[in-house]
Amino acid sequence: MTRGFLGLGSNLGDKRAHLAAALEALAREPGIELRRTAVFYRTAPLGGPAGQDWYLNTVVEIATDLRPLAVLERCEAIERSLGRVRIERWGPRTIDIDLLWFDEAVEATPRLILPHPRAHLRSFVLKPWHELEPDFLLLGHPLAYWLEKADPLGIAKVP
Repeated sequence: MTRGFLGLGSNLGDKRAHLAAALEALAREPGIELRRTAVFYRTAPLGGPAGQDWYLNTVVEIATDLRPLAVLERCEAIERSLGRVRIERWGPRTIDIDLLWFDEAVEATPRLILPHPRAHLRSFVLKPWHELEPDFLLLGHPLAYWLEKADPLGIAKVP
């Protein structure tokens, strides 16, 4: 089984319900085993159009026998099933599921870049990921190293 980490976020409607539905869908997805889920974190939006609502984010660890592109396709299908419509880059969304890291895979295609090219810059990814795997090395450094450098975006744990 290949180990991977996914980042999930929502900033439209009932954010907690969207994340819960995405987690349930991932857990039911053939070929994907949902191993661990970090708590939810609230953050301000990063980039994109002005006036967006705050985000609710988490990171999950998965195990799978699928190739990274197949996992991406299944995540995109879950996003669509939960009402995700891609109108503008970094725009508001019911759910976003990003492949962050996939068992040492290094990939750069028009559809997928692994490890995620901006994961090390995003506190809303780093904080929950660090919670799951404090000693994890990303781009040769521990997650704590990147977390110190990332914009905190008012990140707060949500009970």
